[in-house]
Amino acid sequence: MVSIIQLFIFIPLLGLIISLFIPAKKESALSWVAFLTVGINLLSVVAFVIYWLLNQYPVLNLKEVDIFKSKEYEFLLDLYFDKITVVYLLVGSFITFLITIYSRYYLHRESGYKRFFNTILFFYLGYNIAILSGNFETLFIGWEILGICSFLLISFYRDRYLPVKNAIKVFSVYRIGDVGLILAMWASHHLWHENITFLKLNNYELVHEHLLSHSYTGVFISLMILVAAAAKSAQLPFSSWLPRAMEGPTPSSAIFYGSLSVHLGVFLLLRTYPFWEHQISVRVLIALLGLATSIVASLIARVQSSVKSQIAYASVAQIGIIFIEIALGFEKFALFHFAGNAFFRTYQLLVSPSVVSYMIREQFYNFEPHQHTFEDSLPKKIEYSIFQLSLKEWNLELFMNYIVWRPLKDVGRKLDFLTVNRLLLLFIPAYVIGLIFLFMSDSSVNQHHEYLPGLFALIGLLMIIKSYSERKSPLMSWLLLIMNHLWIALAISFNEKFELEEVLFYLSGVAISGIIGYWVLNRLKSFEAIDLEQFHGHSFEHPKLALVFLLSCLGLAGFPITPTFIGLDLVFSHIHENQFVLAYAAASSFILAGISLIRLYSRLFLGPHVKTYHETPYKSS
Repeated sequence: MVSIIQLFIFIPLLGLIISLFIPAKKESALSWVAFLTVGINLLSVVAFVIYWLLNQYPVLNLKEVDIFKSKEYEFLLDLYFDKITVVYLLVGSFITFLITIYSRYYLHRESGYKRFFNTILFFYLGYNIAILSGNFETLFIGWEILGICSFLLISFYRDRYLPVKNAIKVFSVYRIGDVGLILAMWASHHLWHENITFLKLNNYELVHEHLLSHSYTGVFISLMILVAAAAKSAQLPFSSWLPRAMEGPTPSSAIFYGSLSVHLGVFLLLRTYPFWEHQISVRVLIALLGLATSIVASLIARVQSSVKSQIAYASVAQIGIIFIEIALGFEKFALFHFAGNAFFRTYQLLVSPSVVSYMIREQFYNFEPHQHTFEDSLPKKIEYSIFQLSLKEWNLELFMNYIVWRPLKDVGRKLDFLTVNRLLLLFIPAYVIGLIFLFMSDSSVNQHHEYLPGLFALIGLLMIIKSYSERKSPLMSWLLLIMNHLWIALAISFNEKFELEEVLFYLSGVAISGIIGYWVLNRLKSFEAIDLEQFHGHSFEHPKLALVFLLSCLGLAGFPITPTFIGLDLVFSHIHENQFVLAYAAASSFILAGISLIRLYSRLFLGPHVKTYHETPYKSS
C-alpha cells in the first residue's frame, strides 16, 4: 500500500514530460495529454482512498530516496499520507481536472496554449509533492515549484506590462514566505539533529521532551512557520498580492488563487500542528492574525470594482477564519472549510465573466440602490474613514514597499560607484584574503574566526542588494549574483564540519548556471541593446535564448532539485544555532537572489517589445 502513493507524483511527472515534446500547434494533443494525466490521477486517488478507508485508514510513511548524503548530512525525499493528505489530494485532483476541461476551450487559439498546459501540469506535480511531503525538505521542493508556476501563469500574457509587473510582485512576496520556511528548517536541524519527518512530529513525548529544553527555539520555529503560511495564504500584512495575481487567465486564477495554492499556508499549519499546539502564545497569535485579516479583507472586498478582486479578498477573509479554526484546534472543521472555500471560489471565478455580463444588463434595465447596511449605523466620520481605507486597501502595498523594498533599493543605490572592473578589482583581493584566513592555523587568527562567517555572508548580501537595485548593466547584476554564492560558500567553510566536497557540490550548480547565463547575456548583447530600465520583450524574437536564460536563472536561484538547491540546504544544516547573523544573511541572500534573477529575466525577455513594429498590447489582461 505504501509504495502506491508514489504514483500520484509519477503520473503528473510523466504527463508533463510527454507534453513538453508535443508541438505548440497541436492543441488537441496537448489538451488531451493534460486531460488524461489529471483524469487518470484523479481516478487513481479515488480508488486508493477507498482502499485506504477499507483498511482502517492507516498513517503511511515512505522514505523515498537519499538525494545527497555525507557524514553529517542527509537530504532525503520522504512521502506521508494521512487524513490531511486525503482531503487536499482529492480536492486538488478534482479541481485541476475541472480546470483542465474548462481551459481546453477557454484558451483555444491562444498563442501560449502549450505554455499554459505545460505550466498547469508542472503546477499539479508541485502541488502533489507538497501535499504528499513527509519532511520539510520534500515540502520545500513542492513549495518552490508552486512559486515559479505562479510567476509563469500570472505573466501568461507576457506582452503586456501589468501582468509581468504583478507577476514579479507576487513572486517577491512568495520569497518572503520562503525566508520563514528556510529559517524554520535551519532551526529544526539544530532542535532535532536530523531531517525530522512529519511522522515523528506526531510523537507527543518526543516533541515535548525537545521543547522543554529548547523552548525559545520551538517558538522561533513556530513563528517562522507562521510567516511562511501567512505569505503563502495572503494573510496580513501580505494580503495585497492576491488581487494582483488575478492578471493571469481566469482558469489559472481559479486553480491558484481561488482554490489550491492560496490554501497551502493552511496546509502548512495543519501539518505542523502537533509541533506548536501546546505553545499557547503561538496559537493566540495565529488566531489574532486570522481575525484581523478576516475583518480587513471583508471590508476591502465590499468596495472593489473588479469581480476578480472581490473574490480574491473574500477568499482571503475565509482563509483568515480557517486560521482561527486551526488555532482553536478544530482540525476537521478546518479541512471541511478548506474544501468548501476551494470549490466555491473556483466556481465563482469560472462563472465570473458570465455573471458580470448578466449584472451589467440587469443594472441597465432594473437598477435598485443598496438597502441599509451595517456601516450605516456607525458615526459618519468612522464610516467614511473605513470606506476610504478600504478603497486604498488599507495601504498594505505601500506598507510593504516602505518597510521592505524601499530600504533595499536605497542601500543598493549607495553602491552605484561599483562598475564591473571595480567590482572585480575589489572582489578578487578581498576573496583571496578570506581564503588566507580560512587556511591559516595560527591561534591568534582562529580566535577571530567566529566573526568572519557573518562578515563574509554580509558582504555577499550587499552584492545581492546591489544586484536587486541595478538598473543599467545586466552583466553586472549577473556577476554579483554569482559572487554572492562564492561569499556564502566561503563563510560556511569556516564552520568545521563543512567539507571541501560539499563546497564543490554546492558551487557546481552555481558554476554551470552562471556560465550559461553569462553566455546568453553576451549573445543577446551582441545583437540587441539591453539594460534594466524597462521591459524589452526579447522572448518574441529570441525564444530559445529566453528559455535557456530562464533555466539558468532557476539553476542559480537554487530551484529544486539542482545541485544549488541541495547545496543551499546543506549550507543551512552547517550554520550553528548561535550564528544568527550568518543564518539571516544567508537566508536573505537566497531570497533576494531569486527575486533579482526573476526581475532580470522579466526585464530582458518579457513585457511589451521595445521595437515599434511589434503590436502594442493593452497594459492589463
